[in-house]
Amino acid sequence: MPVELLYPLIGVATGLVAGLLGVGGGILTVPVLAALFALQGLAPAHTMHLAVATSLSVIIFTAASSARSHHARGAVLWPIVRRMVPGLIIGAIAGSLLADMASTTVLARLFGVASLLVAFQMFLNRQPPPARSLPGTPGLFGISTAIGTISALIGIGGGSLTVPYLVWCNTPPAKAVGTSSAFGVPIAAFATAGYVAAGWGEPALPEWTAGYVYLPALLGIGLVSVLTAPLGARLAHGMPAATLKRCFAVFLTLVGLRMLVG
Repeated sequence: MPVELLYPLIGVATGLVAGLLGVGGGILTVPVLAALFALQGLAPAHTMHLAVATSLSVIIFTAASSARSHHARGAVLWPIVRRMVPGLIIGAIAGSLLADMASTTVLARLFGVASLLVAFQMFLNRQPPPARSLPGTPGLFGISTAIGTISALIGIGGGSLTVPYLVWCNTPPAKAVGTSSAFGVPIAAFATAGYVAAGWGEPALPEWTAGYVYLPALLGIGLVSVLTAPLGARLAHGMPAATLKRCFAVFLTLVGLRMLVG
C-alpha cells in the first residue's frame, strides 16, 4: 500500500482527538508522520523538522474546525483567548525559529514528566480552591508565551498545556477544551510560518514542500480532519465533566510516556 493512502486515516484520528480534547492532534501526528517519512526516505537529516512543521500546518485547519464547533455550543471563552493570543503568537514564532538550531530532546522529556504529573492530578479529580482564578494580563502573557514556544518546538497545538491549566484555574472542563481549541489556530499558523521560513531553500528537502511543510501530507490529513473534528466536539459536550477530565488524563499519560521515550 502506498504510504500516501494512510494520510486520510491519520486525518480521521487527528480530527476526533482535536474535537474531543481541545488539542490540535500533533501528539498523534508527529510520531506517525516521522515514521512514515522515514519509510518514504524523505530527507533523513530533516525527518523531525518535516514531521513537526507538517503537523502544525494540519493543526491550523483542525483547530479551526474544532473551535467553530465548540463556539456553536458556547464553549469558547473569547475574552481569555484575546488576552492570551499575543503571547501565543510570540512564543510560536520563537519556538519555530529555535527548532531549526536547537535540540528539543531535553524539553520534550521535561514536558513528558509534567504531562504525567498533570495526568495524575486529573485522575485524582481534586478540585482547585474555589478562590483560584486566572491571573491578570501580565501573568497570562508569560504563561501563553511559554505555551506557544513549547508547542512550536514539539509540533502540538497547545491543548496539552492549556486545558489542564484552565481547569486548574476553575474553568469548567468543557469550556477549557473549547477555549483551548481556539488557541491552536494562532499557535499553528505562526509556528508554521516560522518553519516555512526556516526551511525555505534547504536543498536536502524533497519535492512538494514549502519550507519544512510536506504538502501531500498536509492535504491528505487536513482535508479529512476538518470533517471529523466536529464529531469529536459533539462527543465532548455529551460527557460528564469528571469523565472528560479522566479522558484527558489518559491522553496526557500517553503524551508523557511518548515524550519520555523520545
